[in-house]
Amino acid sequence: MYKRIVSPFLFLFDPESVHNFTFTVLKISYKFPLTKFIVSFLLSFENQKLEKQLFGLNFKNPVGVAAGLDKNAAHIKEFSSFGFGFVEVGTITPEPQIGNSKKRLFRLEKDNAIINRMGFNNEGLEKILPRLKDNYDVIIGGNIGKNKSTPNSKAKLDYLKCFKRLYDFIDYFVINVSSPNTPGLRKLQTPNFLKDLFKDLNIERSKRNKYKPILIKISPDLEKNKIDELLQLIEGCKIDGIVATNTTVNFPKLDSKSKNESGGLSGAPLQKKSNQIISYISKKTEGKLPIIGVGGILSAKDAIEKIKCGAHLVQLYTGIIYEGPVIAKKIKKKLLKEI
Repeated sequence: MYKRIVSPFLFLFDPESVHNFTFTVLKISYKFPLTKFIVSFLLSFENQKLEKQLFGLNFKNPVGVAAGLDKNAAHIKEFSSFGFGFVEVGTITPEPQIGNSKKRLFRLEKDNAIINRMGFNNEGLEKILPRLKDNYDVIIGGNIGKNKSTPNSKAKLDYLKCFKRLYDFIDYFVINVSSPNTPGLRKLQTPNFLKDLFKDLNIERSKRNKYKPILIKISPDLEKNKIDELLQLIEGCKIDGIVATNTTVNFPKLDSKSKNESGGLSGAPLQKKSNQIISYISKKTEGKLPIIGVGGILSAKDAIEKIKCGAHLVQLYTGIIYEGPVIAKKIKKKLLKEI
């Protein structure tokens, strides 16, 4: 139904407007208990064999929502009812910011892809925080970043502020230094900056009663020698895992109308590059480093392939937009046959 009726209609309109409209309608409809019951009945599919223990957390299934879909932690309950095992909110910055100028989100339908240059648009730490104080039946990841107005020389303070304020309300953290849509952000993917940041994050974490995992999200455009440096740093600084990968700015040949737009490319064209990096990291670490695989999952087959490359969990963004929320159920059913 989604691919035959819903998406053809929604794709007639501006992507960002559709995104905002869809989630507004969802939020309103979920005020009626019957809505959640119907959605859960249609999309829910759980089995104990799908449960995954990773960095001290019990995931009810390994299929999650990637950062970027729920930037303001406003739709966690909805995604949970769709059957996702975890939801990564954000990217959250200390201060609210509107992001880059519109138009900034583009569908590439012929390529099953999206180009975005959103720029960490979010309502800011203090407005998002109260929403995370609710009780949820799903694991919540917090993707944190720096404000555009913050110079790189002071970026560490932004990450630390988000980490400290969110600590009691987030199950795991993802350090985002790999988005291509905040000027200069990828320059923070250096050993010097990250070693200093990780040291302070670990100091803060040691003061808390409960251990919260810290992961780093990396760019698919990193050279192998840079990945090697990062892996050494992760091991030395006791970082818990890696999210591979963010969007790419190195576009392959594309066929869609919006192919020349600037920004980060996600979806099917990213799949091969993401899988190669996951496979490389898995082999270099002998499968011991937890990897959340993201990039180009548009089917159950794609998710299985990413897991075979070495991902312990998978996340979706573009796949949800093109295939609808039922994709989580399809992946879980396929996974159960593979176990």
